[in-house]
Amino acid sequence: MVKNGFFRINSHSGSARSGIIKTDHGIVETPVFMPVATQGSVKALDPHDLKELGARVVLGNAYHLYLRPGDELIHGLGGLHKFMGWDGPILTDSGGFQGFSLKHLRNLHKNGITFRSHIDGSTHTLSPESIMQIQANLGSDIAMPLDVCLPSDATHDSVSDGILTTFDWVQRCKDACRSGNQFLFGIVQGGIFKDLRKESIDQMISLDMPGYSIGGLSVGESKSQLYETAGFTADRLPKNKPRYLMGVGSPEDLVECVARGVDMFDCVLPSRVARNGALYTKKGRFNITSARFKNINDPFDVDCDCYACSKFSAAYIHHLFRAKEYLAYRLATIHNLRFVIRLMEEMRTAIAADCFPAYREKFWENYRVSNEIVRVTEREKWLKSSGITR
Repeated sequence: MVKNGFFRINSHSGSARSGIIKTDHGIVETPVFMPVATQGSVKALDPHDLKELGARVVLGNAYHLYLRPGDELIHGLGGLHKFMGWDGPILTDSGGFQGFSLKHLRNLHKNGITFRSHIDGSTHTLSPESIMQIQANLGSDIAMPLDVCLPSDATHDSVSDGILTTFDWVQRCKDACRSGNQFLFGIVQGGIFKDLRKESIDQMISLDMPGYSIGGLSVGESKSQLYETAGFTADRLPKNKPRYLMGVGSPEDLVECVARGVDMFDCVLPSRVARNGALYTKKGRFNITSARFKNINDPFDVDCDCYACSKFSAAYIHHLFRAKEYLAYRLATIHNLRFVIRLMEEMRTAIAADCFPAYREKFWENYRVSNEIVRVTEREKWLKSSGITR
């Protein structure tokens, strides 16, 4: 058993590990998937829905909440937990990823990132110091530092410059972090370059942070590059600190990265594809709008215990999507998030029983992933059209 005051590892199975994170707003069992509540809300769901489907921690975005409705307003109303009606732990992302996804609206410089608001075009600068004040106002349990996130095709020189800037910004964030109840993670960058990953890891370890996030992935690299880089990074991070892989959330990626020793994940993917009718099963992803579901009176997934599959037929959910009823988006999101959260529950059980390799093998016997070319193309189109969050 490896532990500190914030994080404790309970079990190992190969490189996979299970444990707990302790915060003022509750305990989180790891490995864990965090639904994304970018603007204080998981799209189409309320906090009761999240509790019912098994979510124990959610992610908010400091950049977006700073722009609207404003971190000072939220602070004046009692903090983000009270504002959004969520009494569990909250992790806030800093906005560094928006420096990547909103690159047409921003300028990187030594002191931080200057943005033009995607809402009204107004100009704002996020510095390491200001982003920590914003997150202090929000009152999140875990905070992320400002960082430089670059695309997968960035040159070695530009990524090298980026990790030096990130190191400087993380040090400044640490110096500016005044909240004793908020845990600030370090963030490892370096793209797909192992020498730069190693350099960034050494820099972050020297700061002795409570936990470490793995950034700069899920930005256009291949699956094999994602898995190799995540594993390379996780292997070299401290064993007694949580490891958080940012922006990764497809079922196959969760299984493979848990196998490589990652503890925490977030991603908009499960909820975003749900609103487009793509629903997860143990056999892969299927689109409920397909005519094959029009007359099916059984649940979409007979093995699923979510509200949508417990109460409604596949034909009904198919009808809701075809009729463009709002209920379609809620039920589909409940299903996909429950699927992913139950996947994490199953992996924790397998790790505790020291049979995770067998669980992983069984997963791959049944699951079929989406075509990678289609996946990457869809992601690039989404980033260009929205640039909202990871």
